[in-house]
Amino acid sequence: MKSSSRSLWLAPFLLVLLACQLTTRLGQPTPTSDLQRISKALPQPASPTPTFTATPLPTQTLTPTHTPLPTSTPTPTLIPTPSELQLKVFEELWHIVLVNYLYDDYNGLDWEEVGEDYRRRIQAGLTDADFYQAMEAMIHSLGDEHSVFLRPEEATEEDAEYAGENDYVGIGVLTSVVIERQRAVILVVFPGSPAEEAGLQSHDSILAVDGEPLVTEDSYRRDLFFGPENSSVELTVQTPGGEPRQVKLTRRRVTGSVPVPYTEMITQGGKRVAYILLVTFADETIDNQVELALKDLTSQGPLDGLILDNRQNSGGADDVTRSVLGYFTRGVLGHFIDRQGSRRAFNVIGSDINGSSKIPLVVLVGPGTVSFGEISSGVLRDSQRAYLIGGTTEGNVELLWGYDFDDGSRAWIAHETFRPKNHPEENWEETGIIPDIQAPSEWDLVTNDTDPAIIAALEYLDSLK
Repeated sequence: MKSSSRSLWLAPFLLVLLACQLTTRLGQPTPTSDLQRISKALPQPASPTPTFTATPLPTQTLTPTHTPLPTSTPTPTLIPTPSELQLKVFEELWHIVLVNYLYDDYNGLDWEEVGEDYRRRIQAGLTDADFYQAMEAMIHSLGDEHSVFLRPEEATEEDAEYAGENDYVGIGVLTSVVIERQRAVILVVFPGSPAEEAGLQSHDSILAVDGEPLVTEDSYRRDLFFGPENSSVELTVQTPGGEPRQVKLTRRRVTGSVPVPYTEMITQGGKRVAYILLVTFADETIDNQVELALKDLTSQGPLDGLILDNRQNSGGADDVTRSVLGYFTRGVLGHFIDRQGSRRAFNVIGSDINGSSKIPLVVLVGPGTVSFGEISSGVLRDSQRAYLIGGTTEGNVELLWGYDFDDGSRAWIAHETFRPKNHPEENWEETGIIPDIQAPSEWDLVTNDTDPAIIAALEYLDSLK
């Protein structure tokens, strides 16, 4: 088993720390398909962010001066049978939770009894599919909505997503599923994709594909987006305030990173304000994209204000989050605390881009702001660097540590929680983050022009001297 994360430090292992991504899902994400998220759906484990693996450090390494010839044939390495490998993965996973899980009461579970139950099931014989389903269920039983077990293929896909290497045949959208209105709403559109060429935009809803409903009360037919390259597909699309319409596209290969859309807005008072949409920190190119956006937005002169939209930010990697925060602030912004009470500083190194560290800043938040999306928003307000507008967040600031197993599977286990530097008495996991101005909105019912939160942000920035 290997333990892993992002942003290196020494524990007894090399670990890179990663915060959870929480989006309630009907199924695990597939980075090799049109990406999706579920809002207000059935409770299922969320998918955390990806990682690189790291091997435990040896206590000592000896380098021989020569390599002696073997005197006998070496004993071949025994390859475990499926049941042996299943038991090995299970025992390591169970013990990781026993020793490292953030909540020492295991949220009311008798973890010893849970272990005995699943051990008996494995010993009785399980197919690989049944075993992975059992491990998913065991971790989901912890009930924190963040810790998760990933099958080998999901771990591989996760690594590709983090590297910004999306590569699939589809239409090129990142969506969030709205169960109560039975639709998938577009968060971002991939540049150069069939969706962009067809004129689809953020906030547009996809109601059906080739006449078949995309979303029902208990399912999301994401598979309808896919088919052979160059095959045609007809979508039923609705722009907020408009009537449903038919849009025909041709599926083709979509590659690259999750985009960071940005634009310039003018307030009623004539101020130049930038708007940047962040939907994830789980892509290592995000910080560079934000840097390029800031340079482009300030190329014609300084801005009067900036709106960071974190309302759909499902979190991601520690190092990406710190880099983005560094454009706007610096220093120790809070601490991560484990179940023994050990504290680890969340320190950000500043990197000003044409005055970005001093520009008046509004951060938009809401129920879809989770994990490092939530932490990043909260610390900007806690350090008096930003004003928050939108809706109250759900409270999902647990930090996940990643563990890779011999079969290629991976677990993300809640290991720490977060406390802000200036208000350490605040427990965002319990209360969420309450914005300075309440201006909630539904993503699929508004555009940028009609969005109450954006309107409130422009009015606030206009009021500043």
